[in-house]
Parts: sequence; structure tokens; C-alpha cells
Amino acid sequence: MAKARAGKQAVDPANRSITHNRKARHEYTIAETLEAGVALVGSEVKSLREGRVSLGDAYAEIREGELWLVGAEISEYPFANQFNHQPRRRRKLLAHRAEIRRLDGKVREKGATLVALELYFKQGRVKVLLGLARGKREWDHREAARKRDQARDLEEQLGRGHPQHRRAR
Repeated sequence: MAKARAGKQAVDPANRSITHNRKARHEYTIAETLEAGVALVGSEVKSLREGRVSLGDAYAEIREGELWLVGAEISEYPFANQFNHQPRRRRKLLAHRAEIRRLDGKVREKGATLVALELYFKQGRVKVLLGLARGKREWDHREAARKRDQARDLEEQLGRGHPQHRRAR
């Protein structure tokens, strides 16, 4: 087995991120997260390995005691021909029944939803990270921006900011 070069991280193809839903963390407050497996067909896995997926509008819903991923778009695999998949179909998520029941109770609360945060490979299997989320109000966005600005100012004062902005001592 060859060693990785110094300073370079070897990317394990069996454990790597496919995509993140950056918009979700901006628009929602995430209370807790849950990892679930995704039931896929072969052409979908091949498209995922090429990174041809979008989680922009993806969320999970509970129907008849089962967890489903809705709104995730996995592009068609060009070499699958007639065995290709539908890009925006509902995909079954694999989680323990007790977890699904617990989440169902929390989702029924006003304003809570299950948002897809990340899609990744874990030991060769596709997993999705779901977040129990509540929508942010306008003042939440302003408060988050204020905290970001305060943290940036503190870093600058401590001299840990960008090297160009450090003061000469």
C-alpha cells in the first residue's frame, strides 16, 4: 500500500462527500441530525459517483411509517440507455422504525421539517444526513450576520485574521 504524500490527504473513494445543501444551513435552524441510508438503483449510484446530483429543494417526509427523500435530483447516467432512472423520483430512506416514529412526532410540531443536508458515501454505501429544521425569521438572519461580524472583529483584534490585515508589531 502506497503512502500518501506529506501535506496531501488521500481521498478514500468509499468514504467521501458527494454534495452539501449549503442553502439549508442558511435558511433553517438545525435542531438535530440523523443519518439514513438511501435505496438506489445502479444508474443512480453511477451518477452519484460522478457528482451529478442536486439537493437544493430536497427534504424528507414520512408516509405510512416509511421515510422518503423528495426533491433530490440525480441526473440520468448517459450510458444506462433503457435502464436509466427518473431524475426526480422519490427515494426510500433506510432508518430504524423507532427513529422514524420519534422523528414523526417532532415533525408534526408546528414549523418543523426534515431537510437533506448532505449526501455522501460511507463504506461504499450512499447515506444522507437529514436535519430536523425550523425556518429562520428575518431577525434570525440579522443575528447570525451580527455574530459572524463580531467573530471576525475579534479575530482581527487578536491578530489571527488574514495575513494582509495583521498589524505590524
